Amino acid sequence: MLKDKDIREPLYEWLEEHYGIIRIVEEKTIGRARADVMMIMDDCICGLEIKSDADTYTRLQGQVKEYNRYFDRNYVVIGTRHVRGVSEHIPAWWGIITVETESGMPDLYLLREALPNPRDVLEKKLSLLWRPELNHLLAINHLPAYKERSKRFVQMKLTEKVPRDLLHLQISGELFERDYTLIEQEISEYRARSRRSG
Repeated sequence: MLKDKDIREPLYEWLEEHYGIIRIVEEKTIGRARADVMMIMDDCICGLEIKSDADTYTRLQGQVKEYNRYFDRNYVVIGTRHVRGVSEHIPAWWGIITVETESGMPDLYLLREALPNPRDVLEKKLSLLWRPELNHLLAINHLPAYKERSKRFVQMKLTEKVPRDLLHLQISGELFERDYTLIEQEISEYRARSRRSG
């Protein structure tokens, strides 16, 4: 029986083969749930929930609700035990990736491609960004810096002033290009400047 830990590395390799250059973030907190995998492309953010043969659907309803708020497209990655019943637990626009055992190794197959998520909340997607990344979005959209304003205020201004489709692409771009070593330094510098000005 394949378990979550058996699926992850083969899944990441399969995703790279099918979607090209991607970035993977594991165990990302989203609202009241945690996304097993956040797959970032330059124009799209996908959530992937893994349900191995050892898992149940107990928490899936709540997880689906949060995934739908944060991501452009969503997939459930399932073991063979779930193939017949999974469609009853997920929306029609969710994709399905199956994992079977072939010669003792995980073998992945795209059962259903994900469609654009009609229930995403732009403010939730913006909350995935750190303050320096929000500042960059303000700059490239020729908006004021709002240096004394809260992160929530900046998110609100971006949703008000930037066309929705463009902002979606820009958020994906920021996450795709994120340099974790540099961004942590930028956040520290931003906080230090804020304390001095405060």
